[in-house]
Order: sequence, then C-alpha cells, then structure tokens
Amino acid sequence: MNMTLFRNPVTIGILALLLVIVAASTFTIVPETRQAVILRFEQPVATVNRWLPGEQFGRTGAGLVMRVPFIDKLVWVDKRVLDVDLENQQVLSTDQLRLSVDAYARFRIVDPLRMVVTARTEENVKAQLAPLFGSALRNELGKRPFAALLSPERTQVMENIQAGLQRTAAQYGVQIVDVRIKHADLPTGSPLESALNRMKTARQQEAATIRAQGQKAAQIVRAEADAGASQIYAQSFNRDPSFYDFYRAMQSYQHTFGTDGNTEATGETNVILSPDNDYLKQFRNGGAR
Repeated sequence: MNMTLFRNPVTIGILALLLVIVAASTFTIVPETRQAVILRFEQPVATVNRWLPGEQFGRTGAGLVMRVPFIDKLVWVDKRVLDVDLENQQVLSTDQLRLSVDAYARFRIVDPLRMVVTARTEENVKAQLAPLFGSALRNELGKRPFAALLSPERTQVMENIQAGLQRTAAQYGVQIVDVRIKHADLPTGSPLESALNRMKTARQQEAATIRAQGQKAAQIVRAEADAGASQIYAQSFNRDPSFYDFYRAMQSYQHTFGTDGNTEATGETNVILSPDNDYLKQFRNGGAR
C-alpha cells in the first residue's frame, strides 16, 4: 500500500514541491554587490559577505550559503556606495547672509550587523542620515562667510562637513565616503538685492580705505623726498653758492625757453628782454654782474 502511494504522481509532485521549498529555505546565493545578516528568532547571529577594505572582486564571501530552514531569515544590505541628498537647506553665514544650499553625501554600509540592529533597512539609514547631514552642514557653513564657498577654502569646508557627519553616522555602521556642495545661492528677490547691496557697500568701503592708506603713504614718501632734496640743495648752496645760483638759472632758462620738452612754452610765447636785463646775467661775462 505504501509503495502504491509513492508511485502516485500527485504524491510525487507534492514531495518534490516540499523538497524545493526546503532547499530554497536552506540554500541562498549571496551576490557580490550585497551583504546579508542572518536573523534567528529576530536576533542577529551572523553576517555574510561583509564589506572589507581592499577586497578583490571574486574573492569575497559571496556565493552559496546555508541557513536553518523556516527559522533563519536573511536581511539584505547593499554593499555598494549609496547617497543621501539635501535640497534647499537654509544656512546663515557669519556675514549674516541666508543661503540656500544643495548638497549630497555618499556613504557605504561597512557594518551590516550594526545597521540592522539600529536602523533595520537602508531606507531608514538614509532617513536617519539626512538630519545629521543637515546639522553638520549648517554647523560648518555657519562658521564661515559666504565668500569661503567661492574660494579654494571650499574644499576644506566639505572635508570638515564629512568629518562631522562621520562622527554621528558611525552609530549606524556607515562610512561617509564623500561630501559635496552642489551649489549655494542667495535667495531670490529683496533678500538677494539687500545682500548684494551690503556686499557692494562693504567693497566700496574697503576700496576707499585702501585708497586713503595709499594716499597717506604717497604723501609721506613725497614729503621725505622733498625734505631730502631740500637738504641736498642747502648743502650744495652752502658748499658753492655761485655754482648753485648758476644751476638754478639754467633750470629756469630751460623751462622758460621750452627746451625741457614743455609743449606749453615751446612755440607759443615770445620773450623780449633788454640786453642788460638781470634775468640774463648768466649770459654776460661768465655770469658776473
């Protein structure tokens, strides 16, 4: 009778189906791109194909794994780099400018067991990281002026945000791979115009200060040069008064008769002097009266 039962096609089909179900519940293929946490009665007991730094593709823990059928449950965790985006984050800079910032962070789950215990799923991890990312972003940008985002200092800003986010994200078994600020804009409308006017006024005041300092320095240099020249002239006059008188007369002649390149004098003015004019004494008898 038993032999007849096992020869029944319906019975054979049912047994084959049961074997397939048991095998499917026992054996699982873990791909290279995923990690797995084995839960037994909702308690984690093992991890499979956990991410390790420097591992080579094809030499990981991926492949066929066994579990206790109907008791153990697999929780899949992505092994690839994931990302979380922030849009239109309002940040107040140190120069009192309200910025609208878009940024993103890339992360990898390096401790799937901790991730499953703390967040259960990848989507929950992203939901938990978003406010932490926003807080790290506001904390760092709130320490700097808007101009810092337009200078090479921007790289240091993003590195500081990444470090701050990593300190809080580690509790979810996450490694922050990269942080980038896509753009930081001033809000449109009157706030933007007000901010631009403040920036323009500040630059004008800075330019005026620089010009005043330059004029002051020029006046000091000019005064020192004039004082030095006067001292040299005085020493020359005291050393040889007649030569100094001759030298000054030659300078006067050069300027008056237009031989020093002065276009205002050359060809435009006629000078008529009597031969015994005192102004021309240097042309008479070697300059003697």
